Amino acid sequence: MKSDAELVGAVLDGDKEAFALLVRRYERSVRAVAVQIVGDRHRAADAAQDAFFKAYENLRALRKPDVFGMWLAKIARRCAFDVRRQKPREVRLNTEMARVIEGPNGELDGDKKALLAAVMRLPKSERQVVMLRYFSGHSVRDVAEAAGRNVGTVTKQLSRAHRRLRIILKEPGQ
Repeated sequence: MKSDAELVGAVLDGDKEAFALLVRRYERSVRAVAVQIVGDRHRAADAAQDAFFKAYENLRALRKPDVFGMWLAKIARRCAFDVRRQKPREVRLNTEMARVIEGPNGELDGDKKALLAAVMRLPKSERQVVMLRYFSGHSVRDVAEAAGRNVGTVTKQLSRAHRRLRIILKEPGQ
């Protein structure tokens, strides 16, 4: 599998399929960021599409191609905030995030469903860092940068989220 830096280089050399690979690689995490901010799956899809378009347009400005994923997450965050400002916030459904992270067959197994349900019960700030850290696989430093927070704050939020998740998952019926 090619690294982000290799794919970015290929895109800059005119290989459009290389950008399609980057889109497939980061689509879920970009949509997860957008859903978290916008709260609506359809509007989040618009924000994600805008983010990929802006990333493609500005790819030459990326100084460190190996950090493409975090650069894209920042763009996605800004696009999601732009979309959120465009219309009043609609009713948010807890099932929206499940649609972003479901498996290739469109379903989650029992453990994933329980974990997702528990994550969705977390406060918004903790839920966002958990999604970026564990569902998208970013480092704590990268999560802090993408979320616009400092590393200490993200570390504290992850610690609180772990504690809450242990309690939630021990509840009867989970």
